[in-house]
Amino acid sequence: MNFDTFKLYCLSKPGVMEDTPMKGDVVWMKVGSKMFAMTNVRALKMDGEIVPPFHFINLKCNPERAAMLRRTYPAIKPGWHQNKTHWNTLLMERSVPDVLIKELTDHSYDLVVASLSKKDKESLKA
Repeated sequence: MNFDTFKLYCLSKPGVMEDTPMKGDVVWMKVGSKMFAMTNVRALKMDGEIVPPFHFINLKCNPERAAMLRRTYPAIKPGWHQNKTHWNTLLMERSVPDVLIKELTDHSYDLVVASLSKKDKESLKA
């Protein structure tokens, strides 16, 4: 999967907006005012080394599932710069299947939508 495919997949979901904090080094995909995905769009320093654009995607995940995924896939790690219990980092230069990336993106989106206020959830249906 490449960045453009990932971005379009995220933006196809109801209520999703793109945000570029941190001087534009990363893109946050948000629903309501809450982030459900983050990826780097510029080279940046990660764990002591410079990594290329679209090196990783951070996605929210159910804690039990997050632990299972980390045991199963070497390219899935605890969330970089995020809560290690509730976020995973998918390393994109390794072999995470596109179908799993989409499934985990859906899961992250659904978790965040479930945490939105009733008013914000209703606005997604409009």
